[in-house]
Amino acid sequence: MKIRLYMDEDSMEENLLGALRARGVDVISALEVGMTHQDDSEHLEYATANGRVLCTFNIKHFLPLHTQYLNTEMHHAGMILAKQQEYSLGEVMRRILKLRAALSAEDMQDRAEFLSSWK
Repeated sequence: MKIRLYMDEDSMEENLLGALRARGVDVISALEVGMTHQDDSEHLEYATANGRVLCTFNIKHFLPLHTQYLNTEMHHAGMILAKQQEYSLGEVMRRILKLRAALSAEDMQDRAEFLSSWK
């Protein structure tokens, strides 16, 4: 199955959402589903409950959350992590598309992928 995305508050740039949707990506944002101003763990729980890979520019908070999940045998649908303002929106989109072409939703289960690895 193709990766479906959930963009948290740190990554929900409208232009990025539009560009991904124009290329056939199933993506929703925290704003669209009423999840703004929620704890990071709630974003991950929402994404997981809805079978969506969480995409965030908040590595500082989500990488430890990923580790916590693994250490406590909890599961999540996957994470795509990127540094804030490291790439243009076009580059973020290209890297996400490359990742989606190579990995399935099943591959992303309990996995954290750094966008920097997808040149």
